[in-house]
Amino acid sequence: MALSLPEAAALLAALAAFLLLLISMIAYVTAVKMPTLHRHEEEKFFVDAEGRKEPVPSIHDPSTKELSVVVPSYNEEDRLPLMMDEALDYLEKRQKQDPSFTYEVIVVDDGSKDQTTKVAMKYCKKYGSDKVRVLSLVKNRGKGGAVRMGVFSSRGEKILMADADGATKFADIEKVEEGLKNLQPWPNQMAISCGSRAHLEKDSIAKRSYFRTLLMYGFHFLVWFLCVKEIRDTQCGFKLLTREAALRTFSTLHIERWAFDVELLYIAQRLGIPIAEVAVNWTEIEGSKLVPFWSWLQMGRDLLFIRLRYMTGAWQLETRKCN
Repeated sequence: MALSLPEAAALLAALAAFLLLLISMIAYVTAVKMPTLHRHEEEKFFVDAEGRKEPVPSIHDPSTKELSVVVPSYNEEDRLPLMMDEALDYLEKRQKQDPSFTYEVIVVDDGSKDQTTKVAMKYCKKYGSDKVRVLSLVKNRGKGGAVRMGVFSSRGEKILMADADGATKFADIEKVEEGLKNLQPWPNQMAISCGSRAHLEKDSIAKRSYFRTLLMYGFHFLVWFLCVKEIRDTQCGFKLLTREAALRTFSTLHIERWAFDVELLYIAQRLGIPIAEVAVNWTEIEGSKLVPFWSWLQMGRDLLFIRLRYMTGAWQLETRKCN
């Protein structure tokens, strides 16, 4: 017997509610209650320019540098030098102009299979291990996991996430610093300033296929609908955090792959941390690890699970130490 239109609509609504309940149950049952913050023994040390082991500091300690730059790197032996040359040239010039300015660059080798660590160590030897440090992870954790390990090993009063490909002009740090400054007074010393490529969206669409453009808009809609409504570009890898904001957000972070930025900002919004979004220069660099369809599919799943797991209480906003 054929269903009337109201009956069909009611059936579809009931089916949708059942599916949402089922997915929520799956999200809850499969959730890891708190993120894994364990360090392997080999990850508790930096190796200095002379080959000696130095224990890594902790973000729980008071800051001793003005700025820490965390560079997550996976198989980046070819792209890393360009980024490091530009970053260190800028940082050295800034320090000469202002001797009170202190910094460190932490390259986190996320279980690379190439010579990423060897390439990064050349900069450690050139600039000294107080300025350039290389943290080699025993196995690949994902970009979010690598950034978190670098953040927990940092000494900076402010912590900058910067991609190894150098897609963002490093001097644009001044723009995100200004964004951070404009958020003052910072509640509980917490604030975040995000670099953004949203102003370049029209140009990027012209260069993309219709399929990739559709995926991009779909992802942006899911981010807005499920997690973060105030930030147009959550995925730009150029973010500046105060030390306290980094501690609070990364201590709670669960997602270790591509969608970690979204959870980071979702946590920040839940904690009432003010967030600025600042336009930065950006150039697409060949060699991206993002596989368009499958990576977007994984991120879409992660976005849904972020919302459901916090909504159902499977994930809590807590702070834990990294062992």
